[in-house]
Amino acid sequence: MIPVVTAAEMKAADKAAPAAVEVLIGRAGRAVAMAALDLLGGAYGRRVVVVAGKGNNGADGRAAAAVLRHRGVRVSVLDAASLGPGARLAPVDLVIDAAYGTGFRGTYAPPDPGEAPVLAVDIPSGIDGDTGVGDALAAVATVTFQAYKPGLVLGAGPERCGQVIVADIGLGPQVDELASAWLVTDREVGWLAPRARESHKWQRAVMVVAGSPGMMGAPALVSRGAMRAGSGYVRLGVPGAGLDQLPTAEAVGVALPATGWDGAAAEAATRCRALVTGPGLGRSEEIGRCVVALLRHVDAPAVVDADGINAVGSVARLHEVAAARASATVITPHEGEYAALTGGPPGDDRLAAVRSLSAQSGAVVLLKGSTTVVAAPDGRAWFVTSGSPRLATAGTGDVLSGVIGAFVASGVPAAEAAALGAHVHGRAAQLGPAVGLVAGDLPELVSDWLSDHGSGALVAR
Repeated sequence: MIPVVTAAEMKAADKAAPAAVEVLIGRAGRAVAMAALDLLGGAYGRRVVVVAGKGNNGADGRAAAAVLRHRGVRVSVLDAASLGPGARLAPVDLVIDAAYGTGFRGTYAPPDPGEAPVLAVDIPSGIDGDTGVGDALAAVATVTFQAYKPGLVLGAGPERCGQVIVADIGLGPQVDELASAWLVTDREVGWLAPRARESHKWQRAVMVVAGSPGMMGAPALVSRGAMRAGSGYVRLGVPGAGLDQLPTAEAVGVALPATGWDGAAAEAATRCRALVTGPGLGRSEEIGRCVVALLRHVDAPAVVDADGINAVGSVARLHEVAAARASATVITPHEGEYAALTGGPPGDDRLAAVRSLSAQSGAVVLLKGSTTVVAAPDGRAWFVTSGSPRLATAGTGDVLSGVIGAFVASGVPAAEAAALGAHVHGRAAQLGPAVGLVAGDLPELVSDWLSDHGSGALVAR
């Protein structure tokens, strides 16, 4: 995983560095200069403007200018504070944005680079390093130091930073010690252990309690998501639906009454390694009572989505339920469900919001979005950037809950399973059509992606 550190954590890493600040600035400047030369395609005859502020970010830019001059690039360094809003810069081959760094607060009116591409230093100037809020020149690339910053993956950050290049400036041990958040990458599929030769279906069994007689699409998507993500056995119960009404042939049906179904569902889940509940159940006091009772009586880790989150109803009740359970509880709200649960939207600082809800509730929280944020009650957090607008279609969240359930059943800890599930879900969607992807496409795409990238989908040899 790639560490993601806040502005305060990065400042602490700088202070703990064994090297002097001048040495760190020199390393940062060299990294920026090397990236600039790559973008320029060489040094001869090239012209560069560095817009430099008065802090360390500006010092990094000035250090880069010195390296570029030594290589033969014609470089001008302009004071950011002396440039008026929208001031037109002279025509050049590249603008290096070193005005303000991750600690910047407020607003910034950048100059006009004209047709020149922009290379940002650490973070595009004007973007809040912790939230991604703000506006900035759109960079073709950003050289950030030692770790990602939340502002590069949240808010406007992804639209302004371009390609992110993480430069090692010698703070690896300090960052590793301070970091408690990470960016999930394809490498994390290694969390999925390969199946042993003597595997049997119950070792990765998932119990799904979802849907209703008028909402059969949701349980089908959850179940197929779990099966295509590696579950060996899915038991499916739809309250009030007969066995002949259940929507998937591979899932093993469990008859549940229309009311008071929690006991039968809990009994059916006895041998299962994970529980997924919520999608399509509907909303009523009876459903709320049954969902809470089911969670209290099933020992396996549980993934609670959609109507299941509404059934829990409040942070206080979620805390009571999570505290009473022997295993982890994962909730997967979108912004509206988050607001209904907590009484308000997550706000600009999504990392802080998700961490706060997880700490208060005792549940793993996965907040869906263009960048998905996952937090565990101990404060660890993960960012998932593989999602795309392709997933903005009904039912994709149901597939995600099934994928997470399968990963939990395979033995991946709940928080990591949630983060990996969101990453795989997004990566699978990239295999589908750019226009017209539907939720029903996703289970097979998840299987395809895991088969190509993950040992977890293979049998050990």
